[in-house]
Amino acid sequence: MNYAKHNQQGFTLIEIAIVLVIIGLLLGGVLKGQEMIENGKTKNAINDFNGMSAAVNAFRDRYRSLPGDENVNTQTTRGWAANVGGGNNDGLIGAATANPFTTNGGENNNFWRALRYAELIQGDPAQTAAAARPNNAFNGVIGVTRTVYGITGNAICMSAIPGKHAAAIDRQLDDGNPQTGTVRAASAAAAPLAPTAAAPGVAVYNETNGQLWTTCRQI
Repeated sequence: MNYAKHNQQGFTLIEIAIVLVIIGLLLGGVLKGQEMIENGKTKNAINDFNGMSAAVNAFRDRYRSLPGDENVNTQTTRGWAANVGGGNNDGLIGAATANPFTTNGGENNNFWRALRYAELIQGDPAQTAAAARPNNAFNGVIGVTRTVYGITGNAICMSAIPGKHAAAIDRQLDDGNPQTGTVRAASAAAAPLAPTAAAPGVAVYNETNGQLWTTCRQI
């Protein structure tokens, strides 16, 4: 009986090595792309903090007051809506430790409207309450208040920031310690949304437990 002979030809070691190199390059490109996206979010948040500080300083230089803190009569003479004013002009924005992420009114809300009327930030100055507050790169909210986390004076705060990003923001803008300096933060377990008056109880960022952080920067 004759059996047909079949030549079975597999991959050579060189071919396998080439395939593995290609797979490695593809995986490396995907991971690098994800890393760039994550780093981009951190840079976006830092730019927002710096941009808000610059906008407040520009408003102060132009009008000799803080946005949202001015007297109502001062603002209506510029043609702005009457309800953008009503501040007490005491150099502080909003109520002490007021939650900057809720739909509170008064100076906290008018802060954003005044900056938009002055064309120092983008957006519609007619927007009020929650609609007036910008979002951050982490799908959280940006708000303004005062006397939070032991910070003296006014502060810009961002909610829902992952731990590794909160740590990176603090390192690049301040001292890397959530308890001290001009940038302070607390995890969601300690502050689900609203920052408190007291300094955060944790001095080290946990970057791996999945908790979200509220980060505030003095302005």
